Amino acid sequence: MLQRFLIALFFVSSAPQFHLRDTQGATHTAGEWAGQKAVLLYFVTVDCPIANSYVPEMNRLHEAYAVQGIAFYAVQADPTVAEAEVVRYARDYRYRFPLLLDPAQTLVRHANATVTPQVAVLSPEGKVLYLGPVDNRVEDFGKQRPEATQSYVRQVLDAVLSGKAAAFASHKSIGCAIPRKTP
Repeated sequence: MLQRFLIALFFVSSAPQFHLRDTQGATHTAGEWAGQKAVLLYFVTVDCPIANSYVPEMNRLHEAYAVQGIAFYAVQADPTVAEAEVVRYARDYRYRFPLLLDPAQTLVRHANATVTPQVAVLSPEGKVLYLGPVDNRVEDFGKQRPEATQSYVRQVLDAVLSGKAAAFASHKSIGCAIPRKTP
């Protein structure tokens, strides 16, 4: 219980102010989060094989949970990647939800994302409820299960939808380091 409280204190509790374009040219803001039951941010970069391998699962999660009031966004975490490359990547991988361009790393910093892939589940007010991997398929670099035996994101979203606190606030994420842009 104390560990969960300390983790909750660490996470930012108010929505960041942003105006970010997605790969289709639409602009998104935190105002879209109002009225949602939660917000899911999926941090990616175009050349991370682990993140790329999770796109089909993220599309399935979107299909299952968006209709229940969960807003989904992928976030391009590496500010050095050219916009045209991100647009091509979103099209090639067939994202079914917006992929945001975050050149100032506003959402990366808000969630304290450090690797891709990493998922942050936020309250509509911007409080980070969970930060970690999609599931337990990837155990370590070069070590993964054929199929996940636990879906952390599904567990967190199910808890949110049932009005309960998630049993955990974070899990260790394995993936490609997010290069930080100096403010």
